[in-house]
Amino acid sequence: MRALLFSIVLVVGLGLFARIMYGRFGYVLHAKPAKRLDRLGERVWNTFVYAFGQKKFLTGEQPSGIMHALIFWGFMVLVLTVVTMFGRAFIDDFDLPGFAPGHILGGPYILLRDAIELAVIVAVAYMLYRRLIAHTPRLFGFRPAEERLYKAPHWEGIMILFFITGIMVSGLLYEGGRFVELAGEADVEQARDWAFASDLVSNVLPASAAATISEASWWVHNVIVLAFLNLLPLSKHFHIITAIPNVFFSKLEPRSARRERGSDGPAMGIAMVEPEAGGASGTSLLNEFTWKQVLDMYSCTECGRCTAQCPATASGSALAPRQFILDLRDFLYQHPEQMTGAGNGAANGAAEKIIPDEVLWGCTTCGACVEACPVGIEHVPTIIQMRRNLVDKGEMEPMLQDTLKNFAQQGNSYGKSSRMRARWAKGLDFTIPDARKEPVKYLWFVGDFASFDERSQEASRRVARILHAAGVSFGMLYDAERNSGNDVRRVGEEGLFEMLVEQNMEAFASAEFEAIFTTDPHSLNALRNEYPAFGEMAPVYHYTELLMDLIERGELRVSDSVTARATYHDPCYLARYNRIIEAPRRLIAATGVELVEMPRNGANTFCCGAGGGRIWMDDSGLSERPSEQRMKEAEALGEIDYFIVTCPKDLAMYSDAAKTVGSDIEVVEVTELLERALGQAEPALVGAVLDGDAPATEPEAEAAAGAPE
Repeated sequence: MRALLFSIVLVVGLGLFARIMYGRFGYVLHAKPAKRLDRLGERVWNTFVYAFGQKKFLTGEQPSGIMHALIFWGFMVLVLTVVTMFGRAFIDDFDLPGFAPGHILGGPYILLRDAIELAVIVAVAYMLYRRLIAHTPRLFGFRPAEERLYKAPHWEGIMILFFITGIMVSGLLYEGGRFVELAGEADVEQARDWAFASDLVSNVLPASAAATISEASWWVHNVIVLAFLNLLPLSKHFHIITAIPNVFFSKLEPRSARRERGSDGPAMGIAMVEPEAGGASGTSLLNEFTWKQVLDMYSCTECGRCTAQCPATASGSALAPRQFILDLRDFLYQHPEQMTGAGNGAANGAAEKIIPDEVLWGCTTCGACVEACPVGIEHVPTIIQMRRNLVDKGEMEPMLQDTLKNFAQQGNSYGKSSRMRARWAKGLDFTIPDARKEPVKYLWFVGDFASFDERSQEASRRVARILHAAGVSFGMLYDAERNSGNDVRRVGEEGLFEMLVEQNMEAFASAEFEAIFTTDPHSLNALRNEYPAFGEMAPVYHYTELLMDLIERGELRVSDSVTARATYHDPCYLARYNRIIEAPRRLIAATGVELVEMPRNGANTFCCGAGGGRIWMDDSGLSERPSEQRMKEAEALGEIDYFIVTCPKDLAMYSDAAKTVGSDIEVVEVTELLERALGQAEPALVGAVLDGDAPATEPEAEAAAGAPE
């Protein structure tokens, strides 16, 4: 009778599951293609490390991360238990081959099974505590950006936790009752020797009721498993099915980033934003999303790690990465005809109708959401692709629109003549070579802010003085340089980005050099990771890498004599996108400065708020700018003399933020400290750096700045 009844339950349960899954993955089949089969070895490695190994859970917020990992690993192990329990509907003593008591794997498996069941029960109890007693804010939504999620009912998560508890407890009760019912049988006694938790349960079960309890527990266990299976694709727990493939198909970090951080294997990456969907005009319609973007929607665990790290959300913006993904997913579920083309609504639903413009424009493209996501969701590329459609329609702030015109007409965000790009070099008493006219070892791609912003110009002069004093062969492109287009691309102006790339590639071709360095992390990211798709590129370095290399080779001799306590801000496009984390710190250490790390550092840094074109948009509506929050984070460290930056935009953003929050911490660019340390080294090795840098004569200044207007 058990076999017949369970056969009916099993067929119905698996049939319903198959029907639901057919519908869900029908959307994937109707989606646009995505190129995600490159570097297969690295993808397999990532799957083991990030999916099966739960790396982001184990290195993130604790103890919740460990508890989640225990539940995940528990289900991985207990798949064998589920198959065994199903099999015993037809064969009373069914065991998987090799896992029966007395077999080589049987005893260790039984021991692991009992340990896992207990561990999962403890983990679930902690998760219930977070939801029902602690009311952890991250689980319920951050206001105001996640007001919709905050007001939504949260019974589903609690019910799932009780389901998991039911599966674990019923498993222990089934085995415990079976031990009592079948006491004395050889295989049962062998299992009992290993099953420490089930054995304890058997000791408290009354002998007269043991068989009934065991049978009831078997039914409860299997029915919950089938109900749970059907609930998965209808709930946020769909990620249990989709997370592993979503991690496998995630973007890979650039190989250059892997070289920087060492040989500990590849990692999921966020650097590329090539237009997979919608082309240069971006994503507008639901049926223009790629299958990977649909898989992202399915895979969201609603854990909120992305939103908790988002500088836009923290600043009171309308953007919350979690809510963004959930809104897209809900729209897909509510309007399936717009993906499949079925019915009267044939694929004409504009996705941005449910994603307000202010949400899309709120993103700084810092990548903190992608970095934090444990299941490989790529929020930033999807936001950028949807921005492209807004740009194509001209739906953007006037200041941003004017800035894009400046890029198109003058090649820089300031709208200044290209002949003024090297005017900052007038203060030098030597001429920086024009790489188009004479060969150099290093081509300096200076960037807009380092060329035109007054606060950054002095930093540029310091870099030039230090390199000149060290005898480094370097030059510039002068008026031929254009903005790298990194932020232009992330604003969503793909066509303009490609135009800037073409202009810069022509300039590179006209010059003779071996490698490129830049003081701008945004330029570094575009040149190093995105320009190679348009033609062959020389190696590209950040200036901290170059300076540290000079020190390590003895070409710059630095005295570690700068006595100060400082903290360092990792730029998003340096540390998170390109994993350049150690070079700036080694440079700071070489000066003798005591470095005090902020809580959010390295790849987990906090954004200054300037990226993704936000620096050209109105931020007066924010409750507190990201840069101001960061300065307060530095203030909380105690006695700090310097806030060190290695990005021209950061120098501008944090200098302003320090004034706004009334901070006494001095914001300095790293070469300011390096130049002081050089002042204590042997004079012969620092040359003109110490000579007062007398102003150049007018003819020399004009030569240094390029052609006069």
